[in-house]
Amino acid sequence: MTSEPGRPGRTKYVLFDVDGTLIDAVSNQRRLWGTWAERYGLDGDEVYQVALRTRPMETFAEVAADHDPRECLATLHELEDEDVRSGVYAAFDGASELLHGLPLKSWALVTSNYEHRVRGRFLRTGLPVPGVIVDAAAVEEGKPSPVPYLRAAEQLGASPGDCLVIEDAPSGVQSGLRAGMTVWGVNATVAVEGVHRHFVSLREAVPHILALASGVTPVPQPEPVRRRRASLG
Repeated sequence: MTSEPGRPGRTKYVLFDVDGTLIDAVSNQRRLWGTWAERYGLDGDEVYQVALRTRPMETFAEVAADHDPRECLATLHELEDEDVRSGVYAAFDGASELLHGLPLKSWALVTSNYEHRVRGRFLRTGLPVPGVIVDAAAVEEGKPSPVPYLRAAEQLGASPGDCLVIEDAPSGVQSGLRAGMTVWGVNATVAVEGVHRHFVSLREAVPHILALASGVTPVPQPEPVRRRRASLG
């Protein structure tokens, strides 16, 4: 389907997850958790699979219950900080164009990581940093709780109904949905359950996000009608 310039609509604020949505950090996270697991004599792949669906303290409770969780977290933080300094990161195709195309006060980052690491990764990849970042230290309840996304909306001065969440993971999608927001999924072959719209890649979603954020609703051209007329001739 193609579209014309569009018609006026309702402007949306855009709330982005970071890892897996804007920045490709899968290999970094797998390697990081593998190194962490080695230090505790654990299987790296098994630990990583748990870490994908839980917050760090929950991961430790499940895979290393006999170890001091504070020590486990300190080790993880040490590895993560080193990875920010020396790891190789890449922004997903379209991320720079998208973020530079949004008004600064119309978008925010909502991450389960920490702000200083996010800033480090954005600096490494050349992405602009918004005025609002809701990180793990900003909330007591992380995703899939609605709290992180509601906190971001509050800081932007936006109502949940005016917010568009861009996510790649089930926990983040649930967080956005529970916050009463529109949720679009990206960077996954199969749509995460519950998303209002799904895109295989961030690049594919870029023009649609920019259009919605600017308050322009695309107007589809009646291509099927033109094709039918041509066939009658």
